[in-house]
Amino acid sequence: MTITPPDTVPFGDVDISAMVIGEADVVAADAAAEQLAVRAEEIEAEGLRMRSLNLADEDLGRALVVIVDDRAAHGEDQSLIGPLVKELLEEAGFHVDAVVAVESDEVEIRNALNTAVIGGVDLVISVGGVGVAGRDVTPEATADLLDRKLPGIEEALRSSGLAAGAMDAGLSRGLAGISGQTIVVNLANSRAAVRDGMATITPMAKHVITSISDF
Repeated sequence: MTITPPDTVPFGDVDISAMVIGEADVVAADAAAEQLAVRAEEIEAEGLRMRSLNLADEDLGRALVVIVDDRAAHGEDQSLIGPLVKELLEEAGFHVDAVVAVESDEVEIRNALNTAVIGGVDLVISVGGVGVAGRDVTPEATADLLDRKLPGIEEALRSSGLAAGAMDAGLSRGLAGISGQTIVVNLANSRAAVRDGMATITPMAKHVITSISDF
């Protein structure tokens, strides 16, 4: 059998001798493909980074913090839980109208939450009063205000709290729900519970706020 050299193979009226690909061409093509793949990954990573920055910079709305603690209500609290919640909310993209402290009293708690709802804030976070002690009455004060409960958030807070080692968060009786156009969430009052709780709540807040606005 006779093999015709590739540089003499006819292709119609076209001589394809110039189309013969050598080893150097293959190596160059592979290198170019690798560079293109790397660049594509860099572009995708940059896009994800920019979307993350846009979410962080986005104004998600107004928020108010209610600290439920007898000492805090009398100016004796040294835990700085209020400033911590405010800082975490602002980092998430909320404008915090105020941080208020009330005694562990059902009427006072309800009035503070209701004032936030009437004021039209998008999110109100209460901290404290969600345990099983006699004066832990935040869930009772919250329940009558809610038009709709959000059990998924309640369960997520308890589950993530236990996973993070925040026992008070895992055992919390805290509620979450919607009152009018406002999201209301009860958190336990340890720093671990607050940090974990805020990390759990804030990713959900944008979706819930958008859903409320579209309703």
